[in-house]
Amino acid sequence: MKQFPLAILALVLAIPTLAQNQPSAGWVPDGLQVLRQAASSKTEFTLDHSMLVLASKLDSDNEDLRRVIAGVSGLSVHSYHYADQWAYDPAAVDSVKEQYHAAGWKQLVNNHDKSSGGATDLWIRFENNAISNIAVLLTRSHEVNLIEVTGSISPLDLSHLGGHFGIPRIEGGVLVPNTARR
Repeated sequence: MKQFPLAILALVLAIPTLAQNQPSAGWVPDGLQVLRQAASSKTEFTLDHSMLVLASKLDSDNEDLRRVIAGVSGLSVHSYHYADQWAYDPAAVDSVKEQYHAAGWKQLVNNHDKSSGGATDLWIRFENNAISNIAVLLTRSHEVNLIEVTGSISPLDLSHLGGHFGIPRIEGGVLVPNTARR
């Protein structure tokens, strides 16, 4: 019987530890609970693949949307609104960011607008050298939004989901404000 090289044996022994750092399906960073509690209003929902397919039929003319939905296994939206400007805890937002980093996600975008004070952060998680999750954290003066998409999707595909399922629309790299009344 051949002996395993020490590096392979160390990796096999480390798998349970590595799995603890990887978020499971439906994982939500702990810092979100603090943001949720301080919100004056909140909208949260999770859609599985079959629900996304059904919802995409409402926009039957959008071929790009249906193509993207075919590779998506789930979508989770957490949207918190605050009565006063900057009423949420910035440490809780930092905690969410740190938890994505600690869980092995790779940050692609870290865009902070000095004039408005808002920020956009985008993370991806790989599984078998393919993107398996995308998370977007948007902070503005009166709101915090976290959107997570699970499945086979590219960051470009995320733009096709904009304007649907509570995901903000982005055109030319700029967030398009939602003018609909709440």
